[in-house]
Amino acid sequence: MKKLFRTLLATAALVVGGSSLATPFVTQAAEPVKVKLGLTGDDTRVWDNVKERLAKEGIEIEYVKFTDYSQPNAALADGSIDLNAFQHQIFLDSYNAEHKTDIVSIGNTVNAPLGIYSDKIKDVKDLKEGAKIAIPNDPTNGGRALRLLQSAGLIKVDESKGYKPTVSDITENKLKLDIQELDASQTARALLDVDVAIINSGVAVDAGFLPTKDAIFLEPVDDKSKPYVNVIAVRKEDEQNDIYQKIVDFYQTDETKKVIEEVSKGSHIPAWETFGRK
Repeated sequence: MKKLFRTLLATAALVVGGSSLATPFVTQAAEPVKVKLGLTGDDTRVWDNVKERLAKEGIEIEYVKFTDYSQPNAALADGSIDLNAFQHQIFLDSYNAEHKTDIVSIGNTVNAPLGIYSDKIKDVKDLKEGAKIAIPNDPTNGGRALRLLQSAGLIKVDESKGYKPTVSDITENKLKLDIQELDASQTARALLDVDVAIINSGVAVDAGFLPTKDAIFLEPVDDKSKPYVNVIAVRKEDEQNDIYQKIVDFYQTDETKKVIEEVSKGSHIPAWETFGRK
């Protein structure tokens, strides 16, 4: 009897003391990890799919939306958000150089070709002398727009300027095109006042355009397109963060690819398949 009594006391002590023997009787759900994701534009359908799947893994994505391209990197740098997904690599590189920030890409998302749009003509060959053309005014998208006009056979630019020529680098403009520089978010609205506008894909989609159908000239995608691949970006110190890396994992899947194709009607190309993880 004494031996049995001592055994019962020992067992009780283990339970009260927090021994693993008590673990099966106590369960506590872990709090979800909350992550703030900076985005531009209104269409979040692709990220909604990723967000839903991540929620089942205990990762809660909160969207923080911005109205123009100047804001999401500033918010990331000052810690207001945890990561963003709105820009291509060359834009990120230029931002870091200009603002002395250390923001890095941790994953490729899509290649979203730039397009030339118009509600006045059906073909770039129909442009008349002195036609007005709206392009984005930031260095990277502006340079990309000028290179697109060159691809369309409308102008020539100084090739030594690489991916970022400016209007002053135009070496041939036979039609004397009047090129007007606007904030990228305003280029779609400018169609009322210009003959054609070069519009970023996300802005075009928000304006109700389907790039593969409505653009009168669409940017070719080839081995020179890598700098224009959109990325998921974080602060340098968070580059190896397991949660953020898992977000990349869940984005770069066949399920996401299917949603991208459905939403963009083939206008956006899953970049990780062509150019790798990052």
